[in-house]
Amino acid sequence: MAEPFTILTSLPMPLIRDNIDTDQIIPSREMKSTGKTGLTDGLFAGWRYTEIGGREPNPDFVMNDRAFADSRIILGGTNFGCGSSREHAVWALAEYGFRAIIAPSFAPIFAGNCVRNGILPVILAPEAIAIIEKSAAPVTIDLEAETVSLAGGENWAFPIEDEAKSMLLEGLDAIDLSLKMSEEIATWQDADRAARPWIYLGANA
Repeated sequence: MAEPFTILTSLPMPLIRDNIDTDQIIPSREMKSTGKTGLTDGLFAGWRYTEIGGREPNPDFVMNDRAFADSRIILGGTNFGCGSSREHAVWALAEYGFRAIIAPSFAPIFAGNCVRNGILPVILAPEAIAIIEKSAAPVTIDLEAETVSLAGGENWAFPIEDEAKSMLLEGLDAIDLSLKMSEEIATWQDADRAARPWIYLGANA
């Protein structure tokens, strides 16, 4: 289970580039395990460091700006998370501490991976994102209200599917979501066992 997402206030890190793909989020050379941890050093490695495979910080990349050291929100461009379906990209973002990405659009598989790993993909118009970037101020994301706001009063609504919203509010992954229906599943299995007992031969052996 992930930490439930309710209300998040953070200075967003601006990474306003279109078509940021999963290989840019975490290059394949940085994927040295099949687990969800140990990936943060490889996050945006191609932009974050001065040399391929190195660890010398690139002073021109926004992640190395101390002003955004505690950012938990990314401001992105269109089609964020395109490319391959590698879930490592989302694992790396989550392990680093990002809890939300605000962008005009997302690659569908990437957006689904975000939800399953406790990251909220927020869709806002480019004009709203430009206002947020220009403000250089913290934003507040209220998932229950489905809004993004600035302290100055600006407020934008964003769309989210009911299931995705519930998963994030409760900190559930796909397995947790299925387990919420344990009683219904057991009832169906009992009925199916009665109707098709041969399917279950040896199940209790």
